[in-house]
Amino acid sequence: MLPATFKLCAGISYRHMRNMTGLRKNAMMAITHELSKLSGPGPSIWVRHIRRRSSLLCSRIEEETLSESEQCYVQQGQLALQKSISILSDQDGWQTEIETSTGDKVLSKVLPDIGKVFKLEVVLDQQPEDLYEELVDNIEQMGEWNPNVKQVKILQKVSQDTMVTHEMASETPGNVVGPRDFVSVRCTKRRGSTCFLAGMSTQHPSMPEQKGFVRAENGPTCIVLKPSTDDPNKTKFTWLLSLDLKGWIPKTVINRVLSQTQVDFANHLRHRMASNSGMEMAMAC
Repeated sequence: MLPATFKLCAGISYRHMRNMTGLRKNAMMAITHELSKLSGPGPSIWVRHIRRRSSLLCSRIEEETLSESEQCYVQQGQLALQKSISILSDQDGWQTEIETSTGDKVLSKVLPDIGKVFKLEVVLDQQPEDLYEELVDNIEQMGEWNPNVKQVKILQKVSQDTMVTHEMASETPGNVVGPRDFVSVRCTKRRGSTCFLAGMSTQHPSMPEQKGFVRAENGPTCIVLKPSTDDPNKTKFTWLLSLDLKGWIPKTVINRVLSQTQVDFANHLRHRMASNSGMEMAMAC
């Protein structure tokens, strides 16, 4: 049947036959029928291959249209993602920093050329797509629900999955760590049902160092959103954090502040998502 379908398609390529509405309609129905058989209950290997090639082609076209500086940001974001995945893939050497009664856990280990990195592991009651929307699409609203953040501003949307942001962090209680700010390139990628939100420090001409803030450095950092194996409506949330806060701060203080910041972030995000759900339910009534 498939060869006959393509003969039909070839037939409608002739102008005098292309004007025959019935023939054109039959050709489209035949194509749809054959592709549905190829796909079976789910996308076939062939269909997935075509989609993947199409996605790669779109990425190449987009990359070709970017300026040299924009391509540099894209490459930085991809590098942050690659480094993050490499770090998270190595399960050896992690030590527990904090473990809460709700099961939230912060781990850490020291890496050559990077220093001490922290990893938050929690399970959240929302699906990855909802969390992705809050953390990526609504990133500039983070200061509304996370008291550790004063402001997040998008400086430049480089491509579909890359942006440059400026984040202003609040000082810690007692001003143990004063106000810091960061300029970061952020890269978002999806692999199947898993979302990666990676980033690292960069520079941007519109955001030089700000008076009253110490320009700190981060990266590689990455948030991984993956459906929970126990409940697909929940998300296994992993956050790799690597920060150089700069300034004269004892390492013991830095370790305590960073690990507690991760635990606090998980709690603030839970409250935010619960508040969003409550508002949606109220609007639906």
